[in-house]
Amino acid sequence: MKSSRKILIIMMAVLVSGVFYSCRKKADTIANIYVRDEANAIVPEAMVVLYGTNTQGTPQVVAIFDTAYTNGAGLASFNYNDIYQLGQAGVAVLDIKAQKLNKIGQGIIKIEPEQVNEETVFIQP
Repeated sequence: MKSSRKILIIMMAVLVSGVFYSCRKKADTIANIYVRDEANAIVPEAMVVLYGTNTQGTPQVVAIFDTAYTNGAGLASFNYNDIYQLGQAGVAVLDIKAQKLNKIGQGIIKIEPEQVNEETVFIQP
């Protein structure tokens, strides 16, 4: 009876430790876009749009479309924690459009999971 109780306790301990080991909290998946003008000066209050299209299934179906405005440091930040799931191979490759008044710029950013991904877009008339 004692040996079966010990085996049961050991099995429970292994099971519980395995559950805690596999419950890893994912790190943030962030896209930071910096906007600068043709003179390389930071551009506050520029509108930044990140968008991508679904490459599987129906063409031209927008899968991601997010908008943010740059702060005083010319930075627009996007959080993609809800899109990325643990074990997923990648997140997305997104087009960038930045605009302020008559100045526009474009770019591309590859969003890697659990990292701070950064890109700079230059806008000009």
